[in-house]
Amino acid sequence: MRIVMAGSSGYLGSALRRALEGSDIVRLVRRTPGDGDEIQWDPYRGPLDTAILDGVDAVVNLCGASIGGRRWNTAYKRRLRASRVIPTKVLSEAVARAGVPLLINASAVGWYGDRADVPVDERTPAAADFLGKTALAWETATDPAREAGARVVKLRTGHVLGPGSELLGRLVPTYKWFLGGRFGNGRQFVPWISLRDWVRAVEFLMDGEVDGPVNLVGPTPVRNREFTRAIAAVLHRPAPWIIPGWAARLVAGEAAVEMLRGADVRPKVLESSGFEYRDRSVLDALQWALDR
Repeated sequence: MRIVMAGSSGYLGSALRRALEGSDIVRLVRRTPGDGDEIQWDPYRGPLDTAILDGVDAVVNLCGASIGGRRWNTAYKRRLRASRVIPTKVLSEAVARAGVPLLINASAVGWYGDRADVPVDERTPAAADFLGKTALAWETATDPAREAGARVVKLRTGHVLGPGSELLGRLVPTYKWFLGGRFGNGRQFVPWISLRDWVRAVEFLMDGEVDGPVNLVGPTPVRNREFTRAIAAVLHRPAPWIIPGWAARLVAGEAAVEMLRGADVRPKVLESSGFEYRDRSVLDALQWALDR
């Protein structure tokens, strides 16, 4: 299978590339190419040369600036949106022109916003907040490929739990210093999936016939307080603290929305398609991710 990947050096892209090692993978990179399998591109400077997609079976696009790790000011919010929408539009148009049969494109559970206790699945409309509108624009940018007849899979990914994951990298040190605890009232849902199940799900979708949005989340929903207890159990640390919303916002600004609210996201498409999880509970995922 010949695959063109964008965003292949990120956390998810690196893991997927390792899993697809037997395939013929061409990596689109922004820097000067360093290996024979790399081709330089700049989605902000014009269309992609369709010759790059000759004989390609699938394009995988995982581009996007990190949601967490820094405050969201106006400039960074523009970057968050542009880093998702522009590369997606450029690749989707190239897929359409070259007649590539499959586009696997990143998206996120931010699509759903804060839904309190109402379960949501792939049929639920996008939220009207910043993340919801960003995800809507992100997914809409794949329309040229879909309209040209390509199968387009939109990966609405939750918090990915694995060795070296961004979320655990931020949380685990607080538990080791006995500062762990729930965020706010702890009732908000934390959509999660283990890294190895995320990779297996993408491989499953590449080989299948699913078209459209797919929620890449685990099969057992958890609230923040349960997520907190699971991390504490794996690390053998107490988690007595309550981090109030104002404190989280003081540190992270608007980015604190990641942990202060969420949705009960269900993986309806994955489960109805016959996908089998290795990590069915958040405790299983955390034990594997933290090697306990």
